[in-house]
Amino acid sequence: MKLTNEIVIEKARQIGFDLIGFAKAEPLQEESVSLERWLNKNYHAGMDYMKRNFKKRKDVEKILPEAKSVISLGLNYYTSDTYSDNEISLGDSDQIQQTGKISRYAWGKDYHLIIWAMLDEIVEELKSIDRKFKSLSYVDTGPVMDKAWAVRSGIGWLGKHTNVINREIGSWFFIANIVTNYEFDYSDRIPDFCGSCKACIDACPTDAIIDEYLIDSNKCISYLTIENKGEISPEFKGKFDNWLFGCDICQDVCPWNKKFSVETLISEFHPKKKELLLDEVSVMKEEEFTSKFKQSPVKRAKLSGLKRNAAFLKNR
Repeated sequence: MKLTNEIVIEKARQIGFDLIGFAKAEPLQEESVSLERWLNKNYHAGMDYMKRNFKKRKDVEKILPEAKSVISLGLNYYTSDTYSDNEISLGDSDQIQQTGKISRYAWGKDYHLIIWAMLDEIVEELKSIDRKFKSLSYVDTGPVMDKAWAVRSGIGWLGKHTNVINREIGSWFFIANIVTNYEFDYSDRIPDFCGSCKACIDACPTDAIIDEYLIDSNKCISYLTIENKGEISPEFKGKFDNWLFGCDICQDVCPWNKKFSVETLISEFHPKKKELLLDEVSVMKEEEFTSKFKQSPVKRAKLSGLKRNAAFLKNR
């Protein structure tokens, strides 16, 4: 039996994906030029892995020689829970302690673990329909330009904050891509609906969005609190708005998210940890950190990074 767009969409929705699109597997000419310029200006900061496998990022045929299509998938992770006011009272005492916020994407279980399992399931389903179906799957852990393929496949447009936005659910979604030897009917791209809005640019407290669609990671709170292995520059004192791990400001202020965000159906994305007491982080032991964040994206920062972040916030 031959696979069709309709079959893939049906299977993907049954498994739990919210967005599905199809793009022709061809070199990302324009996108790779933009990436190279971005790298040459050192806007990737310490993320040197982004320089590696550049030819594969540009052309998925370097990954899968038989590549004909890229199936892009989006998985909504939004929940409507909110933070405290950055300080909480401990029990019946008058003692007030400062808290640090965790980015929404890391409130629950690590999305890689969830999406990898979902991708395995859909690939097996598609192979059971046609054994000729061959593929490789990625969730931002390989040499694939996830956002570029999401835009090409029509599941959203690239917002000025460089996150992909969908008209139905906003930008609170993870992206996965399946590179396959199968040909499909390809989706139309979605026009850019950011218009003249600059809410994300105006709201960024560290001016990391240095121009429309352009991020300087050296100034980005998400980079500085997660990927960054060094110290945080004193120039950012008082500008972190109590973000301990990651940052959601540019998405929080986006009108598309304010109007169209919908609750995720994935229970594992609902909050386990939204914020942490900075004093508790300061004295946390490695065993506690490993246990508490075993299946959480927070483990990416490592305990040393989390303690650095807490000290930076406490000394604001």
